[in-house]
Amino acid sequence: MRKYNQILLVEDNPNDRELTIGALTEHNLANDIVSTSDGVEALDYLFKRGKYKDRMNGNPGVILLDIKMPRMDGIEVLKIIKSDPNLKLIPVVMLTSSREEQDLVESYNLGANAYVVKPVDFQEFIDAIKNVGLFWAIINESIK
Repeated sequence: MRKYNQILLVEDNPNDRELTIGALTEHNLANDIVSTSDGVEALDYLFKRGKYKDRMNGNPGVILLDIKMPRMDGIEVLKIIKSDPNLKLIPVVMLTSSREEQDLVESYNLGANAYVVKPVDFQEFIDAIKNVGLFWAIINESIK
């Protein structure tokens, strides 16, 4: 049986986090989903620090990363991920409500693989998450 890539969701808004996880699981994506609430916690997970120091080895197959977060925003997290030799090949999808051109350009300049603006409409949001999950976590071939 094929083992699907883990998804790391980095989202500070509890409602968006719950909707995203719900959309992924509702569409029968068999991936494990790890959720963190800000950039600092996401980096702790990726670098196996703090409460994640004993987590199993291996990187997620894709990171869904919000931009506007407390403590450390998604742009800073993206910079760190893409500058680390052990993390830089992980696909990062910026999943954000920001339509600011500056955020879009900076995300791609730093190595983001995709930039998805969260739709306001509930069903459009669910569909967007499903499509992101299907492509990046199932269809896309990643380096193990």
